[in-house]
This record gives sequence, C-alpha cells and structure tokens, in this order.
Amino acid sequence: MTRFPALFAALWVAAIAAIAALSGAAFASRDDVTVELTDDLIARMAEADIVLLGEVHDNADHHAIQARIIAALEPSAVVWEMLTPETAALFRSGWLDAPEDVQEVIDAAQANWPGFDIYRPVVKATSGMPVYGGQVSRALSARVMEDGIGVVFGSEAAEYGLMIPLPEAEQAAREAEQLAAHCDALPASQLPMMVDFQRLRDAVLARAAIEAFDAHGGPVVVITGNGHARMDRGAPETLKRVRPGLRLFALGQAEDGRIAGPFDAVLSSPAAEREDPCAVFRARGTDKG
Repeated sequence: MTRFPALFAALWVAAIAAIAALSGAAFASRDDVTVELTDDLIARMAEADIVLLGEVHDNADHHAIQARIIAALEPSAVVWEMLTPETAALFRSGWLDAPEDVQEVIDAAQANWPGFDIYRPVVKATSGMPVYGGQVSRALSARVMEDGIGVVFGSEAAEYGLMIPLPEAEQAAREAEQLAAHCDALPASQLPMMVDFQRLRDAVLARAAIEAFDAHGGPVVVITGNGHARMDRGAPETLKRVRPGLRLFALGQAEDGRIAGPFDAVLSSPAAEREDPCAVFRARGTDKG
C-alpha cells in the first residue's frame, strides 16, 4: 500500500516554503555571477518579449531585486508562479487592485502559497499591472497521480511537449535532482511522477506567459523559481518549443554564488537564514522504497 497521499501533502508544503533551496550537492559555484543589477543588464532584459526572473522562494533579497527590475522595465503584464489562474483572473477583473488592498491580496494568495507575504515588494511593484497565474493548484496536482500530466494539462499537451518522454539520460538526471531536492527522502517509485509534475508546472507557466504576451505584448515578466527559469529546461524550453520566435531573457538568482542551470545572467545574494528544509521529511519518517 502506498503512502503517497500523505507524502504528497508534505512535499507540497516543503516545496512552497523553502525546499526550492536544494541540497548543496545540486548546486555549483559559478564564474559568470554578476553581483550588481546594472543599467546594462536592465537594457538587455528590455529587449526581450518575456523576461523570467528566477529566485529562491524564501530569499527576501531576491524579491527586492525582482521589484527593482519590474519598476525599471514597466512590463505589460506579470505572470506569477505563486498564483493560480483563477486567483489571477480575479486580480485582472479589478478585485483587490487598489494600493491599500495589498495586505488583502497577500492574504488571498497565502491560501495556495504559504509564506506569500515575503513577496510584498513585488506585489507593490506590480500594482495596476495585468496579472496572470502559472501555479498548478493542489487539486490539479492530486489529479496527476491518477490521470497523468497530459490529461491534466489539456488539449494542448502535445504542442507543449508533455506527451514526449524525456531521453533516458535526461530522465535519470532529473530524477536524481528531484531526489536531492527532497532530501533523499522520496521513494524511488515516486521520482518519475515528481519529474512529470515539474514538467507540468513548466508548461502551465509557459502557457500563462504566452497568454499574457498575446493579450498585452511585451515585455512580460515571469516571477518564478530558478528551476523553472533555467534555459536548458523549465519554462524557457517550453516557450521555445511553442513560440520559437519569442525573445527570452532568463535571470537566475544565486545564493552565495551557487545555483544550478544555465541562464542569460546570474545575480547573487547572501543565502537566506532558514530552518532545515529536510526536517519535514524526517518528522514524517518518510522511507524510500
């Protein structure tokens, strides 16, 4: 008998809170890290149709930098990994869009993304801009276990590459990353599903970015974790598949110069102080098998 429903709940909370800060083994020190946000870097971003601003979710410095970039770019629309499409649609309809309603916006988003209050600077910077959501809701996430990512994504699954199995070597590499990202606590049998879930999230985020671009033109800014912003996979790979003519810019945000994956540019901030992200797995006594 599988214990996955309980495990899934633990994974959801851990991933949203701080598990995006993978174990050190998943990172590499970088020689191409830029330590300052320069005018030249902003100018490079401004030339793109879609700008992906990566982050470690619980690093407040990363969100302050995102807010500065948004203020400088004045994008046509903003896509949030942290908002469901349904919540974002309410924001676009005029719900909670007054500056004095920032706290109410944050409270509403916390229901699906615990700790969303750390995004306050970004919320303020995007005030009045069209908002789109790229989050896979808990309900849809649960359906992945039963129906698969193609069914959950919908009729465009083939176009977005979700019906194509990954090459064997890439599948193995991604499963290893998922195991490291979840503190070596996942049962081996669940690793393929976690890779599928990541691919689904990339596709949902890419679809939201395309929807925003089609409605408003560029530049569209995407607020997301580094794993979804990296150029070799993540949302950029999906965007290049679906809309090869789009000009993309992917910013990675490292902690102490350490980050995984290629980006157009990388900024570095000090690592955030955080509790051990693996504690939730140890507390649940998750066993592999």
